[in-house]
Amino acid sequence: MKRFAFVSDFDGTISQKDFYWIVIEKHFPEGRKLYKEWKSGKLKDIDFLSTVFSSINQTEDVILQDIDGIEIDPGVPAFIQEVQKRGGDFYVLSAGSDYYIRPLLKKHGVENVEVLSNTGVFHEKNVHLQIDPKHWSYSERYGIDKSLVIQDFKKKYEQVYFAGDSEPDSHPAACADITFAKAALQDLLDEKNVPHVKVASFQEITSYFNQQHLWN
Repeated sequence: MKRFAFVSDFDGTISQKDFYWIVIEKHFPEGRKLYKEWKSGKLKDIDFLSTVFSSINQTEDVILQDIDGIEIDPGVPAFIQEVQKRGGDFYVLSAGSDYYIRPLLKKHGVENVEVLSNTGVFHEKNVHLQIDPKHWSYSERYGIDKSLVIQDFKKKYEQVYFAGDSEPDSHPAACADITFAKAALQDLLDEKNVPHVKVASFQEITSYFNQQHLWN
């Protein structure tokens, strides 16, 4: 087995803001009503995202400029380098889309990181998600079942660490050896009595790794 894997959500965990909010604020104001319906349980996550991403109605250059403007946690690139230096593998596990994740990682010089997410393609001024119901990690609600991915990694790695910030991350959090929880995920895991480490940044995750000698 390999030593360890660090698996991180993207939107709100690595990035400072969810891509869907950028779309809603800039191009799809109707999405605010849709957001409330989603949060009230009337819409599945993947249906909400699919609708928002397919309602941009801009050229790909404009969309890519929007993506380029997304800020990430400044401690992420150095943390990923340290993980790899110490013999670990870093993965991005997102119920969003690789369409905006890959260019952002490239922009920040992040290399050799596998992105496990919903495939997105640009077509007719919008981003369309391509979901394969036959894929082994398929989820009807999220597009990708993060719990299944973490469980699969636990067969291959001695330790699997996970970081997330919201409801979709509460499920894989229960499977990881250590979960680092940001924002709303902290209260969700408290309610479920799922052990976790509360953090606000990747710098704090780095400090925890150093203090607990998890690199060794």
